[in-house]
Amino acid sequence: MKLLLDTHILIWAAQGISSLPPGSRALLAAPDSELVFSVASLWEIAIKHGLGRNDFQVDPRVLRRGLIDNDYHELPILSAHAVAIDALPPIHRDPFDRLLIAQAMVEGITLITNDETLARYPGDVRMV
Repeated sequence: MKLLLDTHILIWAAQGISSLPPGSRALLAAPDSELVFSVASLWEIAIKHGLGRNDFQVDPRVLRRGLIDNDYHELPILSAHAVAIDALPPIHRDPFDRLLIAQAMVEGITLITNDETLARYPGDVRMV
């Protein structure tokens, strides 16, 4: 099963299995799980890391290299993802999260999140 990790789940996964919410550990470690990260998440991390945000104290370059080295698949931002955003209900105002949900819907991937607001979107969104 393809799993698109939202930005916080991605950061926690990179920090190690013990950093993840308990509901996501088995899911991400399952042998049939194909873990996917969005370029949008790295973009968000780079911006917020540069602003000095405490919850984004990971170097995006190191994170990207580690994800690729650990067989995560990179999902680029396509024009189909960008235009799908206008069809989303106005549940969440965060542009990065809206792009992640659009990517998951367009690509038919399950989005894994710990954000209750993001989990309210229709489609295959799993709250952990």
